[in-house]
Amino acid sequence: MKVRNAFLLFTVALMLLFAFFQWNDPDPLIWIPLYLLVAFLGYRKMKYSDSSLVFLIPAFIYFLWGVTLFPDEWEGVMLNEMGMKTINIELGRESLGLFINTIFLIIYAFLPSNEK
Repeated sequence: MKVRNAFLLFTVALMLLFAFFQWNDPDPLIWIPLYLLVAFLGYRKMKYSDSSLVFLIPAFIYFLWGVTLFPDEWEGVMLNEMGMKTINIELGRESLGLFINTIFLIIYAFLPSNEK
């Protein structure tokens, strides 16, 4: 159980950090709540025994959204050679963030509950 709680604590902290870094994004009111939801669900997984659907439903939504945002041409997530951020780089970053959230939510769904 210590490894499970350490993983959950790590992912909650990581999602809070991701939410913090969204303040300088052009649309923080969209992205901050998305990361905070995953942090909140990770916290709930540490403390309570929720149904797997609590995690799988948002995971499905995040996955579909990530697929729709995925750029037509993958340019990576770093700045291009001229130091400019293109729309494909921004879409790549956003879709990658949604896929990371999806993976964490799926893991949360199948982690054992914190029952004693």
